[in-house]
Amino acid sequence: MAESIEKENISDQPSDVLSHPIATIEPVEDDNSLIEHKEKDANNQGTIITEGKAQVQYAGSEDNVFYNPVQEFNRDLSIAVLREFALNHIKKQDKSFLGETFLKPGESYENGLNVLEALSASGLRSIRYAKEVGGIKNIVANDLSSAAVESITLNSQRNQVSHLITPKEGDASILMYQHRHKKIFHCVDIDPYGSPSPFVDAAVQCVADGGLLMVTATDMAILCGNVPETCFAKYASVSIKTKACHEMALRIILQFLQTSAARYGRYIRPLLSVSVDFYVRLFVVVQTGKNECKSAASKLSMVYQCVGCHNMTWQPLMKSVEKRYSRAQGPPTDTKCEFCHSRLSFGGPLYSEPIHDLEFVQSLLTSLDNPELGELKTEKRIRGILSVISEELPNCPLYLSLDATASILKLSVPSLVMFRSAILNAGYSVSLSHCYPLSIKTDAPMSVIWDLFQGFAKKQHPDKVWPRPLGDKASPTPADYILSRTVVVEADFTTHPKGNPSSRMQKLVRFQENPEKNWGPKCRAKAKPKKEVTCHSCKFKAVVWK
Repeated sequence: MAESIEKENISDQPSDVLSHPIATIEPVEDDNSLIEHKEKDANNQGTIITEGKAQVQYAGSEDNVFYNPVQEFNRDLSIAVLREFALNHIKKQDKSFLGETFLKPGESYENGLNVLEALSASGLRSIRYAKEVGGIKNIVANDLSSAAVESITLNSQRNQVSHLITPKEGDASILMYQHRHKKIFHCVDIDPYGSPSPFVDAAVQCVADGGLLMVTATDMAILCGNVPETCFAKYASVSIKTKACHEMALRIILQFLQTSAARYGRYIRPLLSVSVDFYVRLFVVVQTGKNECKSAASKLSMVYQCVGCHNMTWQPLMKSVEKRYSRAQGPPTDTKCEFCHSRLSFGGPLYSEPIHDLEFVQSLLTSLDNPELGELKTEKRIRGILSVISEELPNCPLYLSLDATASILKLSVPSLVMFRSAILNAGYSVSLSHCYPLSIKTDAPMSVIWDLFQGFAKKQHPDKVWPRPLGDKASPTPADYILSRTVVVEADFTTHPKGNPSSRMQKLVRFQENPEKNWGPKCRAKAKPKKEVTCHSCKFKAVVWK
């Protein structure tokens, strides 16, 4: 396999594959139907699922089908990103496409993308890429299960995209390691059940220089601080429990991708990092450059978090000034919190650089307005989340939870617009985070945040003495320490013109509502028995699994 990827001849498959009960193939009309549904096959041979422009047939009853409709957002977002990336790729390869804004899906482009979906399962994602993304040359849909490869083969024929999709049966890591020198894949998609960590080392090697790596992780309990020892084992980072745990999960995985790539003289450039529902989805460009790899450590930081007031202090691993690198000095904090005198927990390393390319995010938003590309079912939510991301402050890692911070001080939760206005009136910047509705991202130091909360406490309880005297309490709480501080910055809660963010004023769909009962992650797919075999000599019966 050199520059092109050979397609497997379906006739070379074992006869029992071609005679499988779902092998009756009826081409699907290429209409614009976007209604996702499940229906029973007319011949009672399985369950048919329609998503986007793809129609996929699963063997078995509807209850046994491993399909989660909530993940349609994941696939829709991936299609939007891949469309934009493919268009940019084609423009670089062929100058005649410079003015184009649309590439026709379903056609094989000579200078198009070679895409690898390492863990394809039914092949739904690959089929949707083939039918809804233009600028693709070939898609390798790989899976370890022979039943999955059979499903990919049949469904790609059913959807008339077998000329674009090459089914492969094998171990995903081995397949990627086999291409670590050729690097023919312009895009590698890793969407496992659970952690992507076993596949990352191979993925960062096999993707082409300047290629796109798309990664999903669903092991959020590990990434969000419940089991930090397991997080270190999987991602070489210690997670801590924090209200900003979902952004921390993104930064842990970016750190893992960065350090994995650096071993091979490569580095990453994040395009888009999204925490949504019960998983995270990251899109990064992998590039080669040994000099750039030297800056890897300066993009990572350890973090100290107060267990009382949740104040965070960052400790970079190294400093970088005009391509000159030096060890960072520390520690940046005392052994106890400067505000509430509580002990500190310690975590990291985390990726502390921007996690989005805001120019790319804006181009994605623009592409959603292109009528030639067709509509995605979850487009409204994609537009809402991308709008919030476009407003995020890029150089302010993590965020404060407005309700959790008010709870520490035993105060009611202030209005989001009012508190944002107070920060803006104090001369600082502020934004939301797409990870949490009541998030506060700001470049204001924590001392200013506590001053503003004291102003809010005074506004809420004008009959009390502020700052509140600490007195002779034997064991003061964090709230006692913080509310007894001398105020330096007086709070001004006058509504600021930018107090209400644009995405909120437009009432865009930004955060998930429960789409159905029990909508979380499904159970892991189980192998199905292929046939029962009997030993002729001892009559022992065994089941051969697919």
